[in-house]
Amino acid sequence: MEDNNKSNGLFSFIQQRYIFTGIGILLAILALLIPFKDIADPVTYMGGLLIWAAILEILHGFRRSESQARLSAWFSGGITLLIGTLLINNLLFQTEPLVQFILLLFLIDGIRYFYIFLKNKKSGKPSTKYLLSGIGNILALLIILFFRHKNIDWVVALVGFLRILGTIYNLFTSKMGVLENVAEDVIKSMGLEEDSELAALAEELEQEDAIRAPIDKSWIITFLFILFFIHLGRMGFDRSTFGILSPVVAVIGDMFIALVVAFAIIAPFRWIFRKFSGLFLNGLYHWVNKVPEDEWRKFSPRRLAKRWIKHDLGLSISIRKSGYSFSAAIRNGLKIGLPFAALLAAIMPVLGMSWYFDTENWASGVWDGYAGNRTEVWREEIIAASGEKTGPNAFKLNPEGMNQTGDFSFVVIGDPGEGDPSQLILKDQILEVSNKNDISFVVISSDIVYPSGAMRDYERKFFLPFKGLKKPMYSIPGNHDWYDALDGYTATFFTPDAAKKAMEARMRSDGLFTTTSPEVIDQLVNQAAYLRKEYQLPVGYQNAPFFQVSNDHFVFLAIDTGVRRKVDDKQLAWIKSVLEASKDKYVMALLGHPFYAIGEYQGDMNPDFRALHDLLRAYKVPLIMAGDTHDLEYYIEPPQNNDGHTMHHFVNGGGGAYLSIGAAMADPETRPTADWANYPAREPLISKIDSLTPSWKYPAWVWVKEYDGYPFSAEWLSAAFDYNQAPYFQSFMEIKVEKSQNRIRLIPYGINGQLRWSDFDFDGKSKPAGAKRNDLVEWILPMNY
Repeated sequence: MEDNNKSNGLFSFIQQRYIFTGIGILLAILALLIPFKDIADPVTYMGGLLIWAAILEILHGFRRSESQARLSAWFSGGITLLIGTLLINNLLFQTEPLVQFILLLFLIDGIRYFYIFLKNKKSGKPSTKYLLSGIGNILALLIILFFRHKNIDWVVALVGFLRILGTIYNLFTSKMGVLENVAEDVIKSMGLEEDSELAALAEELEQEDAIRAPIDKSWIITFLFILFFIHLGRMGFDRSTFGILSPVVAVIGDMFIALVVAFAIIAPFRWIFRKFSGLFLNGLYHWVNKVPEDEWRKFSPRRLAKRWIKHDLGLSISIRKSGYSFSAAIRNGLKIGLPFAALLAAIMPVLGMSWYFDTENWASGVWDGYAGNRTEVWREEIIAASGEKTGPNAFKLNPEGMNQTGDFSFVVIGDPGEGDPSQLILKDQILEVSNKNDISFVVISSDIVYPSGAMRDYERKFFLPFKGLKKPMYSIPGNHDWYDALDGYTATFFTPDAAKKAMEARMRSDGLFTTTSPEVIDQLVNQAAYLRKEYQLPVGYQNAPFFQVSNDHFVFLAIDTGVRRKVDDKQLAWIKSVLEASKDKYVMALLGHPFYAIGEYQGDMNPDFRALHDLLRAYKVPLIMAGDTHDLEYYIEPPQNNDGHTMHHFVNGGGGAYLSIGAAMADPETRPTADWANYPAREPLISKIDSLTPSWKYPAWVWVKEYDGYPFSAEWLSAAFDYNQAPYFQSFMEIKVEKSQNRIRLIPYGINGQLRWSDFDFDGKSKPAGAKRNDLVEWILPMNY
């Protein structure tokens, strides 16, 4: 009967080998097809394929019978996982360091395989597959090194294919262990397979572990349910798709952290300790058995030694089970790591790193991928539902009190919506400036509400912070607002009738993959109407997530760039029609994403974004402003190709979200334009972070301050130094359109009023000639169109 069970187990493993290999082959084919498919971002796409390949190899590693093979699978899978993660997040890294880091990973893995090849060949063990794997890594390295500037699609495809091909080869050729042999294999690894007493003890411990397994599963499941309901209570149900997805993602994140703690932190320390203790464990076992147990004294040290041997043997069996069984690995990993994950989830927001380790925010990453692929589809459905045509007068807003022939002013606030002290610190200045008589309207650009734009967060993060504002409020959404399929944004900023039509159209476009229903839509529209009334906030005038405000001489063109810096065909047609009709007017464009930010040019993020930049330049748009990056920056883009047209770019995203440090930390010599300015300046920013960074986090700050976060970017690490206490560097802008003097005035404000040049770093013509460091900052641009 026992032999039959072992045969069935072996047969099951062989089946799984073919299943794993088949999935790997599919991933390899998808990699090779990249140059032949219309993929907007092949680097990110390949990153996804490599992550799936890594998961396959890591899971398969748990099945391998030999210790070297298991370690090799986990190391190789870990490198593949790291490469895939780097590729998916390639926009967050400096380009050259990213390439160098990936090259280094291939080199390390190649050297490792060559070392194992030589070691096995010397000892007479099978070695050919390690040689082939080493050659494959070096070949991938050479392809990147010599061809990455020639054709990125083919380089990505070939390198990814080679990596996945190596995974397939390992999946198919590696010997797998049988779970029923756990006790026997542990005794063999100790070199005591002839000891019947130890074998009997091992079998006994294995049975005890099997008896404990259902109990462990029960409390693990209970723990996960508790975490789920905690997340659900904090996050609520999402209205956009699969209502419980966000809290489920948070729980999956908790599980991931638990497994990382168990297998990437605790397990290595246990392995190192086991290596040392194993040197004398066998000798200790023989010493214990020299004297029969019935002859031991009551307090004999042999009793303690046997207890420790039994504990160590039981732990070895449990770990070996994790090596042979994925389910056992998950169970043991969660048993060890879940308490640490729960503690981490509780304290990380307090430590100021919530955007990295707060698993409730990880749902934003899921929505980023989903919403990024759907944004243009949703937006086109919203445009169609509005009933407006994409002509030059479409989506035009007409704020009361705006002078149609003379001077007027308005305020732009970027990225406000975290609902914390960093947002609230600006409230008094925003109200004071925005409620002045000459202000016609207020615009919020990008990311009104974090982390996912859900309606449940609007009262605390939008209505309450802006209570008291009397002028009409308009906005364009940011990527975070789209994570809710724009439902919360639509209910708040659209007219009630337009909001209902837009959400119904979006719902139909998603088919059954949504929890939005007519009842939910009514609830959202009614909730927004109730909040507008209770807070007396003048909002709810739009028919789309973009708009224009214009008079006889000026056009304010607000453009929604969605999640991935793209506009759909219908919005693009509208943009072109407005620009074509406005050739005799001064045009200011407001975008969700900037072309210049963090001391770098961002226009090459994707071809569509660069095309939008080229379009605005072709129509000689002189002034462009954007949110998304959480600070204040100014770049003067000189004439290109002798077209004689200068463009002025402002990043205006300092309205409340955690501060971006990329521009302040950037090297002045690498700025994308000769004329630039940024707030905050480097020195006061460094002084703040120096004084507030705790000692345990200080090495990370030194890494950013001295080495620019290499190979990451300082900007990507901004959230690690998000301290909600003074001094604050939040900001917003007042724009004065003064036709009477033929000029545009842009006035930046901080938490204590208008900013001064001493608050900025700057170079070139960004600071007006003659302005002194203690003068108030004001940029004056001529209205020469």
